[in-house]
Amino acid sequence: MKTFWPTVILLAVMVSLGAYVYLVELPGERAKTASEVKEKKLVPFEDSAVTAFTVKSPGGEVTLTRTQPRVWAVTSPVQTEADLREVENLIRALVLGKVTRVVEEQAASLGPFGLESPPAVITLAAGSQAETLSLGDSGPLSSTLYAMRGSDRQVLLTDLAAKDVFNKTLWTFRRKELLRFDRERVDRVHLLTPRSEVTLERKGDKEKSLWSLIFPVETRADQGEARLLLSQLEDLKAMGFIDPGPEHQSVSATLTRPVAKIIVEDAAGERTVRLFQPDPASGEAFAVATPDGPIARINPSFVKDISKDLFAFQDKRLLGTEMDDIGMLKIKTREEQYTLAKRNGVWLIEDAPTARLDQQKASLFVSRVVDLPAELRIVKAGGPLAPYGLHAPTAEYTAIGADGKERGRIRLGKKVGGLVYAVGHGLRGVYQARADILSLVPPRKELIVADRPQAPAPSP
Repeated sequence: MKTFWPTVILLAVMVSLGAYVYLVELPGERAKTASEVKEKKLVPFEDSAVTAFTVKSPGGEVTLTRTQPRVWAVTSPVQTEADLREVENLIRALVLGKVTRVVEEQAASLGPFGLESPPAVITLAAGSQAETLSLGDSGPLSSTLYAMRGSDRQVLLTDLAAKDVFNKTLWTFRRKELLRFDRERVDRVHLLTPRSEVTLERKGDKEKSLWSLIFPVETRADQGEARLLLSQLEDLKAMGFIDPGPEHQSVSATLTRPVAKIIVEDAAGERTVRLFQPDPASGEAFAVATPDGPIARINPSFVKDISKDLFAFQDKRLLGTEMDDIGMLKIKTREEQYTLAKRNGVWLIEDAPTARLDQQKASLFVSRVVDLPAELRIVKAGGPLAPYGLHAPTAEYTAIGADGKERGRIRLGKKVGGLVYAVGHGLRGVYQARADILSLVPPRKELIVADRPQAPAPSP
């Protein structure tokens, strides 16, 4: 009879070895690894635990404090909002920084490492804990720095890069954007200049919303111009700050009449900025977001770019109706006169309804008429049309709705260079539009697609 005792004994030995490795060896290795990782870390904090830090450099001393998760403020030498990206970049560099080698346990002289008068001293606080780092010269490799912690006074070689930790001043950390908003959530923009006052409002579902003018007229806005305005306001940044003090008082006395006032509204409230250019010849321009706040120096070209009148923000399409609202389009030129009609989604010629048309060519031409924009404004409103050749138009396009009512009309007059004088239902006044619309009118015969002749039946 076979015995199973050798197998049982071998199994017991294997279980004992496994238990020893799991209970003794693995915890020891884990502790050793954790200790090595801790020794290699430059600071003993995680980035999310840092609540404040101070940077001392030849450019001065700056203190920042976290007020909310991912919200930081400069608290000294001035109190202002901080640039989150710059703050997080510095903290991340320090927290991820590694000690590659302990150079000196207790250095007799710090001069050889640039730590006698270090170019940067950074103190990090995480609640009640704190650590101070003195950062010195570059190490043997350009991407390394000598450093010394205040807690152990060891001279360390680190993997920090000079660009990540040096030359950090008050200017580095303060927020330079003068208007903070999410352009997709903005509901209204009010722009007031000496030339005009314009209010834009977003209407409709957020995903399919369109910008409209609600003051001084109520009409559809130029969507491209509305988006450009938001982009410009989002990118408005200070090139420098004048904080409260003697210079602030002196400059403030010259800022008596703004060249522009901008108000951005969303669900969170209003944000206002006023632009000033007391002496255009000086090449200086200023912006003020709050009456008692700093004065920001801005690029003077921004003042010019933002000073637009009503025409810039109007929908400049001359016809004044949408493609889907057109049931018929009457085309009248000195060479052609016919009417395109839409029946069940198909374009046809009204007086030849059985003729088969090139649908792509017909749709393309109608869309070009619908989207024809005014390029230049000649006369705001009223006045004789004869000087522009509009009393006897070169071309006229009339849009009729499915209900038989006129929805829009464009008349084109005298051609001057690459432009043609035009009046349209969508805009009051006389304008110039691109003259190539005249050459794009498809002749009636070119719209009709000739039926292909049938192949002769094969002879028997």
